Amino acid sequence: MGATMLKFMIHFKYSSASWARMLAVSDDRASAVSALLGSLGGRLECIYWDVENASGYVICDLPDSLSAAAALTATTRTGAFKDVEVSELLTQDQLRSVVALAKTTESVYQPPGMAAVEDPLG
Repeated sequence: MGATMLKFMIHFKYSSASWARMLAVSDDRASAVSALLGSLGGRLECIYWDVENASGYVICDLPDSLSAAAALTATTRTGAFKDVEVSELLTQDQLRSVVALAKTTESVYQPPGMAAVEDPLG
């Protein structure tokens, strides 16, 4: 995997049927997630469980947004989850690049209706 990988966080909530299956059969969920991500060219970094909300978070590396969407589609098609969300995570350096790039648009983009705010009589 020599290509640059993107970092993603996948937040999920199990359905009640999934919780029932988990109580009946305690298999290794991290191995299943790792295999899925690996098949998409990615890598599992870690899984965290949110005790308060009975949900989980997967932090992983994937090659692109299409791979992240494929992971989302593959997992939600099973009906095991009530809710799954995928977010791309940025490093501090990437955020600096975003801010620098956004600054280059200041002379190009004017929010619609801004003239009315700047000139209240207009």
